[in-house]
Amino acid sequence: VAFLVAFQQNKQLIGEKGLLPCKLYLQEIKKYFKGKVGLEALSYAPTLLWFLDWSAMDSTLDCLALAGLALAAFVLLTGCANMVLMSLLWLLYLSLVNVGQIWWVLRWESQLLETGFLGIFLCPLWSLSRLPQGSPPSRIVIWSFRWLIFRIMLGAGLIKIRGDRCWRELTCMDYHYETQPVPSPISYLLHRSPWWFHRLETLGNHVLELVVPFFLLLGRRMSLLHGLLQILFQVLLIISGNLSFLNWLTMVPSIACFDDASLGLLFGSR
Repeated sequence: VAFLVAFQQNKQLIGEKGLLPCKLYLQEIKKYFKGKVGLEALSYAPTLLWFLDWSAMDSTLDCLALAGLALAAFVLLTGCANMVLMSLLWLLYLSLVNVGQIWWVLRWESQLLETGFLGIFLCPLWSLSRLPQGSPPSRIVIWSFRWLIFRIMLGAGLIKIRGDRCWRELTCMDYHYETQPVPSPISYLLHRSPWWFHRLETLGNHVLELVVPFFLLLGRRMSLLHGLLQILFQVLLIISGNLSFLNWLTMVPSIACFDDASLGLLFGSR
C-alpha cells in the first residue's frame, strides 16, 4: 500500500514539477556539504537517489516505487521472504521517505520503517521457505516487536493526555467522528451515540493506550490478553474511520505478543 501511494503521489509532491522537488532538496544538501556526496550527506539523507540519475527524476521515483511494489506483492502473494528481500524493501522505502520532506513526516512512515527493519530479522538469510524450520526468530526480535507496540500505544496515550484538554475531560469522542480525515458510513452512527457512550469510548481509549501496554510485563497470559485487546482495538478503529494503513500496520507488532502455543491454534499440524 505504501509503495502504491508513493507511486501515485511522488510526481505531484516531490517530482520535477512537484510542490517540493526532491532534486532541489538533494542539491541543497550536496551544496551544504561542499558539493560532495560523502558519508555526511548520506547520513543526513540516506537514499538510493544519491546514486541514481537525476535528469529524469520522475521516472527514477517511479522506478523506486514500482520496484518496491513488485517486491512487496511477491512477498504478500507467495508468503515467502528472506533477509535480502526484506532489506531491499526497507531500503527502497527509506529512500523515498528521506527525500519526502514535509510530505513523509507522518507517524506511520517512521513506524513502517521500524517495523520493516525488525521484520528483516524474522526471516532466514537466503531461504524462501514459508515456515523455515532451521531459522526460528530470535527472542530479541520478538521482544523488539513487543517494545515497539508498547511505545506506540503508550506514546499515543501520553500525547492525548498532554495535548487537548478534551481527552482529560473525556469529551473528545463527542466530535471525533465528524472531524476525522475520512469518516466511514459507520462513523455517522457512532457520532449519533448518546453522550455517556462517548465518555466510555474515551475512557476505554485511555485504558487501552495507558494501562494495557504494561500487561506485557505481567507474564504470558497478560501478554496474550494485551495482543488480543490491541488487535481488536485496531479493528474497531478501521471500522469506524480511515487512517490509511496505520491501524493495519499497528497490528503487526501486536502479533509478537502471542507465543507459539497460542499461534499454533491457527495452523494445522504439518
